[in-house]
Amino acid sequence: MKRFTEEEKLQILADLIAIKSVNENEIEVANYLKDLFAEYGIESKIVPVTKTRVNLVAEIGSGSPVIGISGHMDVVSAGDESEWKSDPFVMTERNGNLYGRGTNDMKSGLVNLALTMIELKANNELKNGTVRFMATTGEEVGGAGSKKLYEEGYMDDVDYLWVAEPSPETIIYSHKGSLNFRITSLGEAAHSSMPNHGYNAINPIMKYLLELDEKLNNDPRSNEVLGKLVMSTTILNAGNQVNSVPEKAVAEINVRTIAEFDNDEVIALFKETAEKYNQEGSKIHVEVTMSLPSVFTTGKSDMVELTKELGKKYLDLDIKVEGSPGVTDASNLLRGKDASFPFMMYGPGETKMAHKTDEYVRKDYYLAFFDIYRELILGLTK
Repeated sequence: MKRFTEEEKLQILADLIAIKSVNENEIEVANYLKDLFAEYGIESKIVPVTKTRVNLVAEIGSGSPVIGISGHMDVVSAGDESEWKSDPFVMTERNGNLYGRGTNDMKSGLVNLALTMIELKANNELKNGTVRFMATTGEEVGGAGSKKLYEEGYMDDVDYLWVAEPSPETIIYSHKGSLNFRITSLGEAAHSSMPNHGYNAINPIMKYLLELDEKLNNDPRSNEVLGKLVMSTTILNAGNQVNSVPEKAVAEINVRTIAEFDNDEVIALFKETAEKYNQEGSKIHVEVTMSLPSVFTTGKSDMVELTKELGKKYLDLDIKVEGSPGVTDASNLLRGKDASFPFMMYGPGETKMAHKTDEYVRKDYYLAFFDIYRELILGLTK
């Protein structure tokens, strides 16, 4: 019987942490996992997304139910590496925690999924159904990998989906959508002592952003689980010196959407408001740089109930079931599925540690999730 040792589980995670898949370079992670699967007789497929970015899909078993398991291979930048207590790309154990960029978000969950599937295959434990492993590219920025998997039909026959993002204490069954905009205002440069000889690009974009902020953040519509839509202007760039009227201003905005105030309606509002300003003489251009819809499911499924039992058994936690303001690859993977579809986000790590300096996953949680995922798959396919 094949059971990965603790040492093997730690080494494989360390190997993936050492691959600097920072918003790119996921192909190295995909090739590593492809070779690992091949070692145990599991065929996998590289799915190109761009010239430099790929997904990886592997499958065991046959027939229904089809269980989709997913995690992303990219990580965010480590930022100023001198602020880390240890090299962010060398997994380091301290005080029962495993430190490194991606240990928490979310290479630990990715390894849990891959090794669990290998053990099930090697030991011929999966007697019914199919397990489809879907490792995605670009989740941290844009979700291009999950969009590609949806478009190519990898979710068409899936009966259950879980994403192994960090959330050991809470099963997430619904989450907000996410929209990114780039707004450009064009003016005409002039000396600051003679602004009437030019047109300040900052003025209209400020009015435009404040008007939309007022409309969106004060909209009364609310989702029973996710709450209200939230708009945040996060980047504003304009000008190059203090005594010159700027000819260009660029803002970037993120909007967290809900089903009651969805992406299409928000996009239309941004464009309609820009047109109003442009008719008054402004030159405002709206670009949508990312659009991921909200995910709203009931959270009522045998998968969720079994996971609550396993969380208590292996983590001694009373697992909550909640919605989240964050976004996962489920925004793309669940396109076309209705609210009754069994979905959850559940994995090792801690939500609060995502993207932080000195990111870590608890070692005991990481190891426990191998048992949780194994029993969960077997329970859903018995």
